[in-house]
This record gives sequence, C-alpha cells and structure tokens, in this order.
Amino acid sequence: MASKPKQLLAELTHPGPHEVLRGNLALVGLPGVVYTPRAGLGLPAVAFGHGWLQPPDRYRGLLRHLASWGIVAAAPATQKGPLPSHRLLAADLLTTLDVVTTVRLGPDGISVDPAKLGLAGHSTGGGSAVLAAAQDAQSTKRIKAVATITAAQTLPPASESAKAITVPGLHLAADGDLVAPAVAHAEAIAGAWGGDDVQLRFLGKASHLGVTEGRHWSQLIMHGKPHRKTQQLTRALFTAFFLTHLTGSDKYRPLLEADVKRAPIEREEEPAH
Repeated sequence: MASKPKQLLAELTHPGPHEVLRGNLALVGLPGVVYTPRAGLGLPAVAFGHGWLQPPDRYRGLLRHLASWGIVAAAPATQKGPLPSHRLLAADLLTTLDVVTTVRLGPDGISVDPAKLGLAGHSTGGGSAVLAAAQDAQSTKRIKAVATITAAQTLPPASESAKAITVPGLHLAADGDLVAPAVAHAEAIAGAWGGDDVQLRFLGKASHLGVTEGRHWSQLIMHGKPHRKTQQLTRALFTAFFLTHLTGSDKYRPLLEADVKRAPIEREEEPAH
C-alpha cells in the first residue's frame, strides 16, 4: 500500500538510515565540503551552490540530511566574495561532480554512479546551478535533476539558461523573500524551463535566508534569518526530489505530486505519459 504524502513528508523530515561522514574537497584541490553515507557503491550525488556571501557550512544540516538518505552531497567553497562570478561557480559545481565521481570518498570504498548526478543551490548558488545544468545540457548531458531554494538571477541570467534545460526541476520560493522576490527570480526561472517536468512551490513564512543555519555577519546587510520549518521542508522536498529522479524510485513521488502545508505547488508542468 502506497504511503500518503503526509506520511512521506514526516518520514523525510527525519534523518535517513545511513551514518554520515564529512570530508574536505580541498584535499583534492577544490575548497569545499562533502558529506557521504559511510558506505555504498553506485550512489547518486548532488553538487550544491552556496548563496551570496554564504559559506557552505551554513547548509551543513541540509547536506548531512541528503547524505543520511544515501545521496553524496558536496558544496564548493569558492566565489564567496561580494562580487562573485556566477559562471565560475557554475563551473566549480560541475568540477565538484567530476571530483566525487572519480576520487575515492571513504575508507570503505564509497563510489558515485556518473549516471546519477544532480545540481542544487540557494540564492545565486541556485542560479549558478541552473547555469551549470544548461552548460551540461549542451555538452555531456550528465545532469539528471536540478533543485533550487530562493533562487536568484545571475550574470548571465539564469532564466535565459533555463530554456536549455530539459531534466526535471524543483524550485522552492519564499513568500517573504525581499532579496530575490520570486516574480523576477524563481518564477522567471521555472517559467522559462525548457523541459515539461518543472515545479514551483512557495514556502510559507519563509525569507531569503530561511534555509541557512547558524549566525553569519551577512544577516546584517541582508533581510532574513534561519528558519527551522523552512529548513525541514527544504530537506524533505529536496530528498524526495533527488531520490525520485536520481535513483528511479517511485516511493516518494506522491509527495512531489501533492500540495504540502506551507509548501503548496504554485506552478507545475508534467511530461506527457
């Protein structure tokens, strides 16, 4: 008997069954962090782009959560200054996936399946994930899914790059986002998506920085602050999305297809069956 969306949401709000290891990407020449299950072969992997001025450690709960559900999650710590290159961060996201698919990740021989790769990001890191996916769509076609939280436009515009992307997309917008209001950012990106499988959800009582964790000086100049419910919803929806589209499992698809309290579906297109 299939589980109901509410039950699936409750399940994915909690950490998964895997013990999690934390590693340092700098050991292989790229600043950043990587979280992995303790063991596993042929695992899916996601590269995550940080938001403007945000260090990757502000997403450690999200990255650790993905790893606990069997997904290798890595975040480069580049382009953290006030004038970042979104294009270079996009390139670093793709390099991060190169690293996790070719480098031995743990003592027990963890490996990533190069056919199970995804991209994600917050703020301009979400926009850079879109740039990276568009670049991949025109070359190797390795990326199988893209998810963003309060995505922000980039240079070049992520909404233009989105036209080239045909893989599934999930975009979470915040109804209280004063930094990157959805109408010109997440909505524009979702509306331009090249494929038919794209979804936009609005997170209630959420701000631009709701998904971040801990304190950081950037909160003095940017509206918003960490918000536990936003973090929980993002972890659950991202996990359902990537398990569905990177592993081929349909167990969590009912959650992706349902309205969720404080995360209703605003816009949705589905592929023809």
